[in-house]
Amino acid sequence: MRPQLLIVHHDLPVAEAHARLCTAEGFDVRVAPDAATARTILESEPSLRLVVASWTLGDEDGLALCRWVRRVRPANYTYFVVITLRTGSDAVIEGLASGVDEFLTAPISPLELLMRLRIGQRLVELETRDSLIFALAKLAESRDPDTGLHLERVSRYCELLATDLLRQGTADVDQEFVTLVTLTSSLHDIGKVGIPDGVLLKPDRLTPEEMEVMRSHAAIGAQTLDVALARSPSARFLKIARDIARSHHERWDGAGYPDRLAVDAIPLAARIMAVADVYDALTSRRVYKPALSHDEAARMLREGAGSQFDPMLIASFERCEAEFTAVRAELQEPSAPGAHRV
Repeated sequence: MRPQLLIVHHDLPVAEAHARLCTAEGFDVRVAPDAATARTILESEPSLRLVVASWTLGDEDGLALCRWVRRVRPANYTYFVVITLRTGSDAVIEGLASGVDEFLTAPISPLELLMRLRIGQRLVELETRDSLIFALAKLAESRDPDTGLHLERVSRYCELLATDLLRQGTADVDQEFVTLVTLTSSLHDIGKVGIPDGVLLKPDRLTPEEMEVMRSHAAIGAQTLDVALARSPSARFLKIARDIARSHHERWDGAGYPDRLAVDAIPLAARIMAVADVYDALTSRRVYKPALSHDEAARMLREGAGSQFDPMLIASFERCEAEFTAVRAELQEPSAPGAHRV
């Protein structure tokens, strides 16, 4: 989907020149000659969240338009750029006080305009990404009998493991990867929205047939996120979320599900999630089992290195054990156990 941009300028030839430039660079551009027209466009198109406006407009100035945007669109952040001939700190202070994000001094450089818009596009996409992750996580939580503390704990465990890999200089692990694994870990069981209540909410152990139904949540979750990926194929956070949802029950030795992947064929984000999820399941009380101590859970993770788990991730876990126990102590379950099944 092309990013939507509104250009508000009292000089129509200038506005059209900016519009041609931005359209050629992939923006879906609207043009308004004054603030009144701009408000009408913004009211009718809530997905339009990039605005470039001249300080001087025919009916009111660009700062007044920006103040209106901040007042009527508090939930949908709009990146607002003002073009002005004014210079000096007083003008900057006045603009910032009105909610302006960026200033460009006329006559503007086409390259600088595009650079500022790309910055705004990234900021808007970050907010959209985080809102989407939150909404999907709440959807998963509404169908999963686990408490939200499970989601928070595994998120923190994933962050610890991914951060350790970053410190070790692991290939393909950068700070963005750490951030995205931490954020999208909460979507690991999004596929449970498709599991029947009779299986998902059963208070004791599942039959082999019911377990197969439960295991289908991995494929369901991936299919759900594939729909979003088809519309935004460059969204790295959706790719990582999809990898986690589909593959966090795969095993290092190839005996997992749903695809029986092995070793490095399992996405790294999913290998991280596997360790975090199993540790949390082992150390949490359920209706059908008591909680294990940290030492007992750590022993079982070590025994699974090279069979169930990536040995590299178990080494990371060992370096982070003190932090794992601190998170577990901070985010203890309430007295009533959930029914999370690995």
